[in-house]
Amino acid sequence: MEPSQPSDAELVLRSQRGDMAAFEELVNRYREKVYGLAYGMAHNEPDAQDIRQETFVRAWQSIDRFRGQSAFYTWLYRITTNLAIDMMRKRSRGLTVPLETPEGARPIEAQMTDAPKGSLPSDEAQRSDLRLAIDRAMSALSPEHRAVVLLKDFEGMEYRDIAKVVGCSMGTVMSRLFYARRHLQQLLKDVL
Repeated sequence: MEPSQPSDAELVLRSQRGDMAAFEELVNRYREKVYGLAYGMAHNEPDAQDIRQETFVRAWQSIDRFRGQSAFYTWLYRITTNLAIDMMRKRSRGLTVPLETPEGARPIEAQMTDAPKGSLPSDEAQRSDLRLAIDRAMSALSPEHRAVVLLKDFEGMEYRDIAKVVGCSMGTVMSRLFYARRHLQQLLKDVL
């Protein structure tokens, strides 16, 4: 019989006592989810990797202040979201951001798993065009609107958890999600 895995709460407690191996287990559990959220916000692999790395650095530096008032992943997503929003705001204040996302910017693992086996090249081209259109539409959203769409529609989080992650009320989350989805519909009306 396989021993049960320690809970996040147990690993956090051990991490707060300085157990780096416990923190590494938390990193392993959430590495891909944090990267997915960061990539969804940044739309490029290098920035997503930087955000993921900085998320875990900051989480380790402040793990002693985590009190368990929310789930660990909610706290971690909040760090990730805040870092991504800060990065996008800094760019909008003077640095240029490319208007197009190069096709090669998606992680190769995602590209390999997107297409069903035996799909036709025309089907793959259509999916690629749709993916590019969705990426462009998501890039057109404000960082705050993009965050709620990613957390709700891609991560499947509940409204109350999203509110904790982005630091606003559930009503604000619902409003942002409504307006973001409406904006996405308008941007994608010719594609869908």
